[in-house]
Amino acid sequence: MRPLSHRRLTERDRAGATTLLLGLYLTCSCRVVFADQGFSGRLVTWARQVLDIIVRIVAKPAGQRGFQVHPKRWVVERALAWLMMHRRLARDYERRPPTSEAMTRWAAISTLLRRITRGRPAQRPGPRPLEWAR
Repeated sequence: MRPLSHRRLTERDRAGATTLLLGLYLTCSCRVVFADQGFSGRLVTWARQVLDIIVRIVAKPAGQRGFQVHPKRWVVERALAWLMMHRRLARDYERRPPTSEAMTRWAAISTLLRRITRGRPAQRPGPRPLEWAR
């Protein structure tokens, strides 16, 4: 089996993005979407002209070297990390996409309910005393 080139993966991602944006347009009133630099170009103009959705590209700062946290990207990474705390989503157990989607929705609802019913902001425990290490 031949490995996929970077260009072919980008084309697949953009094709998936058009389907996603079309579904977004048909099902909800969201009209601003943040995307990675790989989605810039024709997708942005197509979404603006055809769907009236603004696709904002989150780019790296000009002089960035190494790892740096980007505010908009961090929101997505954090949300995915919260979902991965549910054991069933940590591995790909599901065979059918609708079942996988249902499990993801279940995990998101469970996380939101836990946060709502807590009644106060989450608090991190302080540093442990040295006795814990022994």
